[in-house]
Parts: sequence; structure tokens; C-alpha cells
Amino acid sequence: MAQFSSIDEARAYFAGDLFAANAGVTIDQLGEDYCVCSMPITDAHKNAAGGVMGGAIFTLADLAFAVASNNMHRTTVAQQVSVNFLSGSRGTKLIARAQCKKDGKTTCVYNVDITDDLGRDIAQFVGTGYKL
Repeated sequence: MAQFSSIDEARAYFAGDLFAANAGVTIDQLGEDYCVCSMPITDAHKNAAGGVMGGAIFTLADLAFAVASNNMHRTTVAQQVSVNFLSGSRGTKLIARAQCKKDGKTTCVYNVDITDDLGRDIAQFVGTGYKL
């Protein structure tokens, strides 16, 4: 059963996540066991080589994980995460799709696939959440 009564309630709750908000991350879709977030790529997201900084990609994935896991059980915090960077983006926007893989009694596991708006696979994030 979802913890947020609507996507607007989830957006209001996570408006307090100022780091992600300042990075431009938005919550685009929210379901029982999934979430989709996106972030436009700006010069502020780029590293010295001109690619999207890993921390920007991680921030997007982390918020998608947080929204999805807290929708299933509020309050859930990250216990362990890993990220594999697959390729550089050639698009103008990144999209993170978080999907629940395991919803246990005290922990949960989410896969978050990050693509760009051209459909290119950018990163794969796996997060284990601990339910408080």
C-alpha cells in the first residue's frame, strides 16, 4: 500500500531534499513499487572533461530510490548502494527509473536504471534500504 496519497504529496515531502531540488531533479511518475525522476543536463552538471559528473547521476538515482522506497514504507533510508557508470550521455536530460526488486520485513532492494532522453543507458544503481 502506498504511503503517499498522490504524486503531489510525494513532491511536497521531497521538496525538503534541497540538494536534489537544486540539481533540478523532478519526480515525474510514482506507482506502488516504482518511481521515475528526471533531471535536465546543464553546464552545472558537467565535469572538467565536459561529461555529466558522476555525483549528478548519483543524485538523480538516489532521489528516485528514496521516493520509491519511501512510498512503500516511510521512513526508509539507504543502507548500501552501488552504481555502475555505463556510458556518457549525448542527450539533454537524464531519466531514472526505480523499481522494487525485494520488499522484505526490514529491508528492501531497488534497481534504478538511468538513461538519457535519447534512450542511451547511462548508469545502473542498486540500493538497499533499511525501514525505520
